[in-house]
Amino acid sequence: MRMLSDDYTITKRQLGIALAVFGGLGALAVLGVDLLQAGRQGGIGPAQAMALVIMLAALLIGLSLIPLGDAPA
Repeated sequence: MRMLSDDYTITKRQLGIALAVFGGLGALAVLGVDLLQAGRQGGIGPAQAMALVIMLAALLIGLSLIPLGDAPA
């Protein structure tokens, strides 16, 4: 298996896909908590807003890494 070899490195494309998936799912989760009204107060609070900004930043960074191809990260 190639991933277990000593000279394996993650590529920028792989890192970008992982960050984009993590950021996208995280943003959906933050918004889902608000839609399901899991908290007692309505609306997005400051902690949710910060988490949403971080998740969207991870999504954008991931999307920007995908076109860079197979260069080592």
